[in-house]
Amino acid sequence: MAEKIALVTGANGGLGTHVTKALLDAGYLVAGLAPKIGPHDFDHPHFTALPARVNSLDDAKKATGTVIAHFGKIDLLAHTVGGFAGGQSVAETDDATFQRMFDMNVTSAFHVLRAVIPHMRRAGAGRIVAIGSRAAEDPGATVGAYSASKAALVSLIRTVAIENKDAGITANVILPGTIDTAANRSALPNADVSRWVNPESIASLIVWLAGDAANDVTGAVIPAYGRGL
Repeated sequence: MAEKIALVTGANGGLGTHVTKALLDAGYLVAGLAPKIGPHDFDHPHFTALPARVNSLDDAKKATGTVIAHFGKIDLLAHTVGGFAGGQSVAETDDATFQRMFDMNVTSAFHVLRAVIPHMRRAGAGRIVAIGSRAAEDPGATVGAYSASKAALVSLIRTVAIENKDAGITANVILPGTIDTAANRSALPNADVSRWVNPESIASLIVWLAGDAANDVTGAVIPAYGRGL
């Protein structure tokens, strides 16, 4: 494979770790972005740690600039940053919780997209994959802020696909059900984890979406519900 550069946000998170490993195994040079990340997180010669946040556009541009300065391009943006809050009805949800969900699940993506897309457009190619949630299309009680933020992310990514189809850029969003991560097992100790989604399956899907076989796949909203369907 010709040398490909991937920027993975949330690279050492519950899902991001699997995404980073899958891309490294597929031959990518990976810049792994997270607030606290180091070379020791992935013992691989093709991994570069990028300790950074995407809380602001300036942060995202600075991080992206570091990747461009080091590698010269970004072929793939795999955006896995996100967060969850629930347990209250819409009527009971406070402004701070609602805003936090949008900051974590939409605004972070907005910042990194604004930082990365201009570089991809200049290169005339690029792949963007974001992680949404089943709740974006199948909302439930007491997760209103979370569902709304993930639905907004879906709209954002589909818009990016339309706006950049002329530049050889694809943009797709994956909607997993509950992912089998250590954090989710800790939060839901009595759940039937056999119905959860294997994070390695999502990582494999991202690798496929980044490859030549997915050249014609853009603007897709892809369910990954596992046995929880």
